[in-house]
Amino acid sequence: MGSSQLRYWVGFSIVPQIGPARLRGLLQHFGSVEAAWHADSRALQAAGLDRRALGNLLAARRALDLDRELERLQRAGVTALTWDDAAYPPRLREIGAPPLVLYVRGALLPDDEWAVAVVGTRHPSAYGLEMARQLAGDLARSRITVVSGLARGVDSEAHHAALAAGGRTIAVLGSGLDRIYPPENTDLARQVAGSGAVVSEYPFGTRPEAGNFPARNRIISGLTLGTLVVEAGETSGALITAHCALEQCRETFAVPGSALSRRSVGTNRLLQRGEAKLVTQVQDILEELNLTMLAQQAEVRQVVPENDVEAQLLAHLSTEPAHIDDLSRSTQLPVAQVSSALSLLELKGVIHRVGAMSYVLTRETRVSYHVE
Repeated sequence: MGSSQLRYWVGFSIVPQIGPARLRGLLQHFGSVEAAWHADSRALQAAGLDRRALGNLLAARRALDLDRELERLQRAGVTALTWDDAAYPPRLREIGAPPLVLYVRGALLPDDEWAVAVVGTRHPSAYGLEMARQLAGDLARSRITVVSGLARGVDSEAHHAALAAGGRTIAVLGSGLDRIYPPENTDLARQVAGSGAVVSEYPFGTRPEAGNFPARNRIISGLTLGTLVVEAGETSGALITAHCALEQCRETFAVPGSALSRRSVGTNRLLQRGEAKLVTQVQDILEELNLTMLAQQAEVRQVVPENDVEAQLLAHLSTEPAHIDDLSRSTQLPVAQVSSALSLLELKGVIHRVGAMSYVLTRETRVSYHVE
């Protein structure tokens, strides 16, 4: 996206009381983010802004130098991704309220679509730390991106384990990327950005206020195929992440704990209610998500494209069915050319058909998809 439009997205992300739902309404009313930003008060009220949101927007327009905000991001090595960007994480785009801007330090890669969140209490037991270490490390060694919240306890251990295994990890903050929280994890955030990404929907200067973290948790689950809760008490924020995963129709997993431990009340209750699948080893997650041969799949994706058409198609294919017409539109290639390339990829065993002209990447255990 060009900076001419990006500046307005960044501007709206700074305005209090204007989140994904309100911005979507403004876009529908005005047709573009630029037109919405420059609209007069009467038009903004007609578009549905209440008095408080309108006042915040007008104040921001007077105070902000949008070009300067973009320069701040550039100097800090931060990328701002919006709904209009092809690089915006596709799984995150699917949730009910995707961040209107995702600020990224580091890099998000196509292979990050294979991600699992690992979350838990900030005050884990020795057992909880060891399970987080083992499971996050094994996920990373299986070429799964480990997503967590950079918090003390289980989250930090999950990031450390993924890094130690040489894998990718993503940290989602409840503050601006210039306000790392907790502060003792500043060096860990730097390491995560070097082997993955540190991301936030909050603009620079946003403090780590308590109210930011429940919203942050929907991003943790939204980036992933599933969420693993390692250890969580009755009121742990990790349970919010698990419930976000359930609302987003993502898989939820939990490590069983002692019935005598307050730190395991939340995880045991998830299991008792049938809201999470029991996990004692990484194979439980890989089999449930049908990702037992992910390392081999990732290697195939890197070497198989013989031309630009194949490369484009593989970039748009995943473990979810994609219809040939959708692939033609997303790649802007003729249907006949897409069909021919898909046939060759299927012969190579890289993809397979799962319905009427719909395709997925090949996996070790094939599942039956119902395609309308």
